Amino acid sequence: MTKLSVNINKIATIRNARGGDTPNLVEAAINCERFGAHGITVHPRPDERHIRYQDVFDLKKVVKTELNIEGYPSESFMKLVLDVIPEQVTLVPDPPEAITSSAGWDTIKNHEFLRKIIAQFHSKNIRVSIFVNPEDAMVRAAAKTGTNRVELYTEPYASNYETNKEKAIEPFISAAKVAMECGLGLNAGHDLSLINLNYFYKNIPGLLEVSIGHALISDALYYGLENTIQLYLRQLNR
Repeated sequence: MTKLSVNINKIATIRNARGGDTPNLVEAAINCERFGAHGITVHPRPDERHIRYQDVFDLKKVVKTELNIEGYPSESFMKLVLDVIPEQVTLVPDPPEAITSSAGWDTIKNHEFLRKIIAQFHSKNIRVSIFVNPEDAMVRAAAKTGTNRVELYTEPYASNYETNKEKAIEPFISAAKVAMECGLGLNAGHDLSLINLNYFYKNIPGLLEVSIGHALISDALYYGLENTIQLYLRQLNR
């Protein structure tokens, strides 16, 4: 079964808007797991505009499934991950000021940089995933860095799904097959939703995990968190 990791950044954004502790991030993570999520994803940024570094330490104490920390491997991010030791770290090429992820790594140009970073995480037995565009060459080059997995950047698929879903998914199918050939595990994320998730799941071979935040938390405003997580799980089971 493909696992669902819930990105709780947006819950932290709501909390930070009032400067208090409501909604409580730890309680939200516990409930996500209780409602069926297979993991919790966070993406702390240097300005802590949503997830704070202390949140990550607090979550590590309570998350019983899988904690996935996303981010650009700056010095402060590296220290955080190596101190917390999550089950998985997902490396993204975002500059600090980015609102959200908008592209994958150039794994050819950044090969040596990524190789050294990944080796440090592996020394702590942390599984590593690299955020990449659905391009065969980038997936093949990612395999040479020593990463365990790649996470396909799915915004292009989501943007073109309703216009021509067959064409939109083609590069993702190809990239997934290359990942399998290279012995890489396969994750996916960004703009996956109740509208487009099932088609993606049914057509992508070897899909181990999807990380979903914005759409899922938005849907929870209408349907409730427990019901929403169940709705997403059903998309990965039919």
